[in-house]
Order: sequence, then structure tokens, then C-alpha cells
Amino acid sequence: MNAASYVIPLPPQASLPVVGESGRYPVRRIWCVGRNYLEHIREMGNDERAPPFFFAKHADMLVPDGATIPYPPLTKDLHHEVELIVAMKSGGLNIPADKALDHVYGYAVGIDLTRRDLQIASRKKERPWEIGKSFDGSAPCSAVQPASKIGHPAKGKIWLTVNGKEAQKGDLTELIWNVPEIIWQLSQQVKLAAGDIIMTGTPAGVSQLQPGDKLECGVDGVGTLKVSIGQPE
Repeated sequence: MNAASYVIPLPPQASLPVVGESGRYPVRRIWCVGRNYLEHIREMGNDERAPPFFFAKHADMLVPDGATIPYPPLTKDLHHEVELIVAMKSGGLNIPADKALDHVYGYAVGIDLTRRDLQIASRKKERPWEIGKSFDGSAPCSAVQPASKIGHPAKGKIWLTVNGKEAQKGDLTELIWNVPEIIWQLSQQVKLAAGDIIMTGTPAGVSQLQPGDKLECGVDGVGTLKVSIGQPE
């Protein structure tokens, strides 16, 4: 179908730049892993032994490197969570862990911005987390590094600074569930496909953000990402 086949204008395709390529990576869905670093689980007071669980953000909530993100509505407790991002080139159901990396196109660095007060309020009422996790501008993401160039990182520093001061620091070796295991677990729940990206969890050190804050983060061997928090719209 062409644009004339629709009764309203087609929404733009969410996408990310690719390092060294003129073409862009089209994003289909954003999946996030909850509680995948032990120290972050401890700082949030959650069960260290729980299996992985997943939640989603909408693809149009991606924010590019260098952007200023308006401070979101309804919250007084906006938090940062730096994460390694996995970009899929293919997928399926029930992908075995030993075959999972065959489906990975590349990797990026992202931030899972979280309205923590709304997330906690929803959790206490046993309601979905969506209002705390999925909102406009909640998924800043760097350019994608193809795995064909950097391999599949399983170790390396992951970090985030706020206004030049270190807030989060960890290592990919500290992931409770590694990338192949995450893909295996998620593909039991949904049929993964090209264009799906997966945010793999955050290390300890999450903290509150204010308008005017400048964030920089990175993963060794993958890349860096800079964004700023602006005034509310």
C-alpha cells in the first residue's frame, strides 16, 4: 500500500543510525529486561532469585544522541537507567540460547528513563508498569554498532554520569542473564523479529534527575550516548 491507501498520514518509521553505514536500522518493538544486575536489585529492595521478566516501550519513544528531552509530565521522581541494547536482525519463537547470537544485528547504548514514583505506585496497586516506563522520550539510544564489526560484547564497563559526576558503573560480566539467555527467555513469550531491540538491564546507582541535567553514558567497545533533560513542555 502507498500513503494514499490510508485515511490519516502514515506515522514515521522509528529508526536508529548505524555506525559506518548510510542506511538506518528500523525499530519494530522495544523490549526491556527488569532487574538484571544484582546490585540494582539490592538497591531497589527486590528479590535476587526471581527469573527475568520483560516489559515494553513504544518504538516512537526513541530519542537520538544529542537530544534534549523535556522533563515528562505527572512525575516528581525521574530516574536514569543505562543499558546495553541488543538489535535483532531476525528472530522466531523458542530460540535456543546457543543459537541466539545468530539473530543479533548489533549493539547500542541506551537509557531506560523511568518515572519512578508512578512505577512504584502502580506496583503497589498491582497494576501494569506502563505509566512509569513507557512515555514520550523515555528511550534515548545511541547509534547501532554492527556485530560484524565489534563481535558480541560479554564484558566491559557500562557507566553513566550526570553533570560529569559518576552515577552508575558496572560490567557486562555482572548481567544475571546474559544476552543469549535473554533472547532465549523472551522468545518463549513472543515471536521476535528483525527490528526488535532489547534493553538488557541496568547496574546500581540509579538516581533522580532534574531539568538542566546533562547525561553521558557508554559501554566499552559499543559506544557512548549524550542527552540532556529540558524543562517540561
